[in-house]
Amino acid sequence: MIRRTYAVIDGDTLENNVKEIKRKYPNYEYYIGVVKNNGYHHGIKSVLDLIRGGINYLAVSSLEEALEIRNYQRDIPILCLEPISIEAIDDVLNNNITITIESLEYLNQLLKLSYYTDLKIHLKVDSGMHRLGFTDSKSFEEAVKEIQNHPNMILEGVYSHFATSGIMDPYWDSQVEKFLEITKGINLKSIPIVHFGRSITLVEHPKLDFCNGVRLGIILYGFSNSIKDGKGVRSKLRILKRNYLQKKYGCSTTTLENDLKVSPAFSLYSEILSIRKVTKDDVVGYNTYKIKEDGYIYTIPIGYADGVTKAFGDVVIESERYPIVSDCMDMIMVFGNKKFSVGTTVEIFGKEKSIKEVCKSTNQNAYHLLNQIQNRVIRIHKTGKNKEEIIY
Repeated sequence: MIRRTYAVIDGDTLENNVKEIKRKYPNYEYYIGVVKNNGYHHGIKSVLDLIRGGINYLAVSSLEEALEIRNYQRDIPILCLEPISIEAIDDVLNNNITITIESLEYLNQLLKLSYYTDLKIHLKVDSGMHRLGFTDSKSFEEAVKEIQNHPNMILEGVYSHFATSGIMDPYWDSQVEKFLEITKGINLKSIPIVHFGRSITLVEHPKLDFCNGVRLGIILYGFSNSIKDGKGVRSKLRILKRNYLQKKYGCSTTTLENDLKVSPAFSLYSEILSIRKVTKDDVVGYNTYKIKEDGYIYTIPIGYADGVTKAFGDVVIESERYPIVSDCMDMIMVFGNKKFSVGTTVEIFGKEKSIKEVCKSTNQNAYHLLNQIQNRVIRIHKTGKNKEEIIY
């Protein structure tokens, strides 16, 4: 490693997260790990940790992501959530990839091809997300019939995706009703895998009796989505609003707080690259931050090109917090009153400053924060005492 800016991915934590989820929610047959965008930027090798924990199916966004996984694991089934180009079907068949069909138009193109091995298919239903999927029972039933009559097509699954959490709105319930309306012409129990869920709906809603699979995303990476009401005035007003809306819309039962013991597996570090002494009223960086007292500027080789900005607030150096006073594309400048040595480790977030704290200070959720840490930041994949440096 030349540029000492790196993320540490704790594989043991990922494995334990899956085990904890399965302990708490044991009633599914298929636990589908969503590992799109390089495993939520944890690195595709992290799929091995998730599989060790008990994930028995994977889901990705594109064929390219599926093929990358095949470099690490040849056997686990992989569902591509986006329709794959017709020209790439040979790659699908050669690598045992499951495809999504979301319209009759796409299916009709596939029916014109000849197959030398079975093609596994999941049908996507648009129950209200309005992104992908069948929107009416007639076209859905026609698709089922065509696939089941084809000698080399296997209808392995049917699924949809929730647009909202359904805590204070009627859309969760209406999507379930819409899904059942569109699929009413078939026996869902005859479909090997029916999956209709995501991390937040797993913990906040009871299991749907017609589903035997659940898709797990951010929860795998240490975010339980547990909501704990406070005791202040704002919290009381929030509770009143929630109770009012739940009654108004007749929302089904939800569970906001859970005791799921999952932990973030991603921590981010750099080092002090340079130190310079500054005095009161000196200015620093592009935004000409004015120094308020004598001290030192620590220049750290990580910046907004890596996903780190001044909005992160501060960093941790030898267990103390120091404010970020300026950011650049490849560096940040931090102010302090102690003269550290060049090369001193800097924690951007990790054990002493949680990623949840950074989410709060940057006013964004964990999805956005994790995915903004760019792949030019080297990943150190750690399992037990073993560490492996991975460049993506």
